[in-house]
Amino acid sequence: MENQYYDNLTVSSSPHLVTGLDTRKTMMMVLIALIPSFLVSIYVFGFRVIILTIVCVVASVFFEWGYNKLMKKPQTIGDLSACVTGTILAFNLPSSFPYWMAIIGCFVAIVVVKMLYGGLGRNIANPAIVGRIVLLLSFTTQMTTWPVTRLAATDATTGATPLGLLQAAKGGSVTLPSNMEMFLGFIGGSMGEVSALAILIGGAFLIWKKIISPIIPLTFIGTVFVFAFIYYSIVGGDYSAMHMAIFHICAGGVMLGAFFCATDYVTSPIMPLGKVIFGIGCGVVTMVIRLWCSFPEGVSFAILFMNVLCPLIDNFAIKKFYGGAKKNEK
Repeated sequence: MENQYYDNLTVSSSPHLVTGLDTRKTMMMVLIALIPSFLVSIYVFGFRVIILTIVCVVASVFFEWGYNKLMKKPQTIGDLSACVTGTILAFNLPSSFPYWMAIIGCFVAIVVVKMLYGGLGRNIANPAIVGRIVLLLSFTTQMTTWPVTRLAATDATTGATPLGLLQAAKGGSVTLPSNMEMFLGFIGGSMGEVSALAILIGGAFLIWKKIISPIIPLTFIGTVFVFAFIYYSIVGGDYSAMHMAIFHICAGGVMLGAFFCATDYVTSPIMPLGKVIFGIGCGVVTMVIRLWCSFPEGVSFAILFMNVLCPLIDNFAIKKFYGGAKKNEK
């Protein structure tokens, strides 16, 4: 009789919502939302996209299963969160990336960032983002070697991304792909980030299903647009400020990061005000790195930086919304 009462006192990590949508269903929705980008990537880069994605997913699931087995913990691979991490990490890699290096990234994402901190709901940073950053810093050449698309009219096997072209031409003239080419995805880059249209379709699906809030994606993308527009209005260049503002939204990982990485439940703020601050911060840090740092892309670093600040942002936003105790003045 006594155990009956204790069964009703189960303690688990937030969110505590009475709804039919559990973690497994949520992760399934995210995987469905990634399908448009997956299909475009296969069309643009070829069959190797499928193999690399499968390798990352299988490795992520295996590492989570192995860690739970080794530590004698309940198995959690059924919640599909490892599948989502593996897919998003794969989408942040070039399609030509070596499989064994990708497996190392999966180990970092799942074991180091997620499981060592207690598993899903307790990690302090987005696992896929940290995995990508570790791979970028460890295997810079392979992470910045971009295969040309199957649609390119060239015999070359590798080429530069739009952001790479912009970085190489700082201070000089540059010929960039059209914004429409970047919007549709007929450009070089990481597998899942090349088509802004495909990511928008997936992001709209998640917002429609109320899996994510539109606040972070809109503030993130909007900040990138405004920052780029103001910057190029001042410095000028070969292209108009409006063209370059749209360019910076469609190029690189802004769209993928805004909809699928920055909106992670665990590592993003809870309150609406916190989400606004988080999105703006991601946009500002991204543009600072793109315009003034040695790396042509800054989305991953921006999201990681804001992940670290998330507890402070939450604390500020909660106090702002609910107020706080004030000292009595005598």
